Amino acid sequence: MSSSSQASLRFLLSIFMSVVMVTFASNFYNDFDLIWGGYRANIRNGGQVLTLSLDQESGSGFQSKNEYLFGRFDMQMKLVPGDSAGTVTTLYLSSQGGAHDEIDFEFLGNLSGQPYILSTNLYSQGKGDREQQFYLWFDPTKNFHTYSAIWNRRKIIFLVDNIPIRVFSNLESIGVPFPKSQPMRVYSTIWNGDSWATRGGLVKIDWSKAPFTATYRNYIANACVWTSGKPCRNKSINAVENVFAEDKAVLGPKGRELLRWVQKNYMIYNYCTDLKRFPKGLPPECKR
Repeated sequence: MSSSSQASLRFLLSIFMSVVMVTFASNFYNDFDLIWGGYRANIRNGGQVLTLSLDQESGSGFQSKNEYLFGRFDMQMKLVPGDSAGTVTTLYLSSQGGAHDEIDFEFLGNLSGQPYILSTNLYSQGKGDREQQFYLWFDPTKNFHTYSAIWNRRKIIFLVDNIPIRVFSNLESIGVPFPKSQPMRVYSTIWNGDSWATRGGLVKIDWSKAPFTATYRNYIANACVWTSGKPCRNKSINAVENVFAEDKAVLGPKGRELLRWVQKNYMIYNYCTDLKRFPKGLPPECKR
């Protein structure tokens, strides 16, 4: 990153972060179940830290105990260091079934010294193919960074360290399905994706570097908890209303400037510009 870009980012962040709300993080024992991978998934430090590992036999994963319908979700992660080529670490919300909804962060591993790729995607009623991919402007293996999704009836916003990187608006008015009725759980996994993840599958996992471990802390869900037989109950006071307010705060003038900065300097793929992929015409949301 150039010195002028760094100075610009620092200035924008100094203003933008002044509106960030402070919330206490939860406990992994209380909020998540380890769903696969056996000993490769571990909760440590009295529930304050969780790790997922991948070796040649298996990956691992966890899911939230609660289902949610709208909210803001934050997770701090430190990704697999060193040569992580071929590995895929995910953080996502998903409902169940073939016509599922999904809000997806995927971190595609790299050779040492090469940048990670963050691939984002959305599924509405089982239809995906909405990838946008980014290089990160920092090394995500050195320190913890916060990856967030804001989901309400109007918008889905992807954020990195509270910087918006992507916005998907509700365009049901022009026939674009939007996730708004299926409750979703929070999931994270690490797995072998070396058939496609790094340079289109040309670079395979070096298993001599295993195990590959990602670390998590400070999960926060300011969200509406779905309970069977009841439409929703707030986990925090006025959760849904707070999410609508955050939507407006995050996408204020400085937030939109940061969004443009990220998309100009760090976006490396956008399905909305891929005419080869959609020879019969781009999806309708891309024409807005």
